[in-house]
Amino acid sequence: MTGPASTHAHPHTHAHPRTDPPEDTAALVHGEPLARARVDAFLKTVPSRDRETRPEALARAERQRRRWATQVVVADELARRACFTRGLRVPEKVSPSRLLTASEADVADLGSIVAAVLAHSPAARALLDRFEDEQEIPEAAVRDYYDRNRDRFLTPEALRRGVDPFDEPTPADVLPYERAREGIQRELRRAAAHRTFFAWLDQARTHVIYTPGHEHPGDPTHPDHEHRH
Repeated sequence: MTGPASTHAHPHTHAHPRTDPPEDTAALVHGEPLARARVDAFLKTVPSRDRETRPEALARAERQRRRWATQVVVADELARRACFTRGLRVPEKVSPSRLLTASEADVADLGSIVAAVLAHSPAARALLDRFEDEQEIPEAAVRDYYDRNRDRFLTPEALRRGVDPFDEPTPADVLPYERAREGIQRELRRAAAHRTFFAWLDQARTHVIYTPGHEHPGDPTHPDHEHRH
C-alpha cells in the first residue's frame, strides 16, 4: 500500500482545542477514546517504504507514517458509526495481520489516506456503496460525457486496426451510445459517490481531537507537517 508519500491533496482536519485524553489514546472521536493499539495494529499491515537512512530523517518519516495511519483508523471508526446510524450491515472486519493494498490508480485519484481507508475498512466501503446507490445521474450528463470522450469508446475492431482516437474516427469505429451508456452511468455514479464520501469524511472529522504524535500529516500545528498524504 502506498503510504504517506502520495501527493494527492484532500480535505484536512480542522484545529481543535486540546483536552486531556486517557493514556494510550490516539484520538477522541466524538469524545470517546480511540486506542493507540488500533493504530499500532494497522501500521503492522503497512510496511514502511521510506528509504531514508539518516536517523533524524527516518524518525521524521516514521512520525508522519503514524499520523497517516491514525487518519485511516479514525476514518474507519467514523465509517463504522455512520453505518450503524444508517442501519447498514458491515461485513466482518479484515484481520489486522493481513496486508491490505490500494492500487496506484486509486491513490492517484483518491489520495493515499482515502484509498487506504477504502482498502482497510469494510465499513467505509459499505458507506461508499450506499452513497453510490443514492446518486442520480441525469441522462444529459451521461450523453455529454459520451460526446466529449469518443476516444474512449472505440470498437474492438477499430482498436485492432490501430484507428487514432484523436483523428475523428468514423461513426462505425465508435461504440453506439446505447452500448456505452450503462458503463458511463456507472462511472459517473462512482465518481459522484467519491465526492460525497470526501465531503462526509471532512465533516465527520471535525468532531475528532488528536493526541500529540497522531495529528493529521498536514496539520500546521506540528513541526513535521506536510501536505503529502
